[in-house]
Amino acid sequence: ELMSRLRSKLQTLRGERELVLSEARACAARGAELEALVRDICRHNEFERYMMFIGDLEKVVSLLLCLSSRLARVQNAMRRIDGNTDAEEKQSLHERHQLLSRQREDAKDLKENLDRRERVVSGILAKYLSAQQLQDYQCFVQDKTSLLIEQKDLEEQIKFFEEQLESLEKSIP
Repeated sequence: ELMSRLRSKLQTLRGERELVLSEARACAARGAELEALVRDICRHNEFERYMMFIGDLEKVVSLLLCLSSRLARVQNAMRRIDGNTDAEEKQSLHERHQLLSRQREDAKDLKENLDRRERVVSGILAKYLSAQQLQDYQCFVQDKTSLLIEQKDLEEQIKFFEEQLESLEKSIP
């Protein structure tokens, strides 16, 4: 019964992932339209600044999500430490935790810098775009970020349930 519920949950999560991927494709199409508009109305250096921001947005958000996920796994492993855990493994987990914490702080700094750049890009676009077009741009940036987060969350959940199902299958003769 537990295996059946896990399979059902996995099927539901995979369906949700397909919906999110479909939304991501629609968002990418809106992004391509916006890119063409910005290319047509902005000066070359302003367009380059816009493109650099959009490219870095995905990279920085993905980096933050990845580091946060890895840090959470290390923290979970640290919570499972007991008297039987050898000193070398404890030390290794502690060092990985420190390294990932520093990397995540660096990534947060990158995100703050990216947020400042977004304000600059918005200021540039405000000179050229109508109020509705500027709102569409802001919605695109928010949607792109939200979809990246949602995709990563679903992938993590799917991975977790697949591991649970695999462990359960191995434990039953």
